[in-house]
Amino acid sequence: MPKPVKLIVSIFGAEEYLINYYKEILIKEFGPVDLESNIQPFNFTDYYATEFGKNLIQKLYSFETLIPAERLPEIKKRTNDLESRFGSSSNRKINLDPGYISLDKFILASTKNGPSRIYLNSGIYAEITLRYINQSFIPGEYTYPNYKTEEYINFLNKVREKYKLQLRKYSDKLNQKNKKDKADLTFWKP
Repeated sequence: MPKPVKLIVSIFGAEEYLINYYKEILIKEFGPVDLESNIQPFNFTDYYATEFGKNLIQKLYSFETLIPAERLPEIKKRTNDLESRFGSSSNRKINLDPGYISLDKFILASTKNGPSRIYLNSGIYAEITLRYINQSFIPGEYTYPNYKTEEYINFLNKVREKYKLQLRKYSDKLNQKNKKDKADLTFWKP
C-alpha cells in the first residue's frame, strides 16, 4: 500500500489580500497549514499578465494532514472551482496549483498536457516538478522557473523534513495497529 503524501498548494496573483483570503478557504477545505513560504515575486513569465495583471506574487502552503496520492485529481478539480470565486474560469483573480511531496519527488497537478506530464484521470495530469537527489530537491528539464529558486527549494526541503517525521508517526501507528490485529487474531477460534 502506498504511503500517504504531503499536500502542497501554490497560490499566486496580484493581490496579497486575495492570497490570504484563499489560504483561509484552503484551510477549511484541507485542514490546517503547518508550513508556509515567504512571498516570492512571480516575475518569470508574462504568460499570466493579461489575466492577472503585473507584479504577481506567489506563496506555497503545506498542509498538516497527509493525503492519499490518488486524491490529487479531485483536489485539482476543487481548487479550479475555488479559483472562480472572484472571477470566471476565463478571468481568474488567483491561481491555485495543488501538488504533493513524497520522499523522492514534488508533483504538481495540471489541466494541461505536456511532454513531462502523465494523465491521471478526470482531465488532470501530473508532473514531477522536482526530484529529491543527494539531500535536496533538484529541478527537471520542464520545471517552471519559480520552482527552481533557492527560496522554494529550501522551503520544500523543510516541508520534506516535516513529512519524514509525519511518516515515522504514521508507520508507528500502522505497526501498532498491525500488532493489535495480530494479537486479536490469536484469540479468534473458528
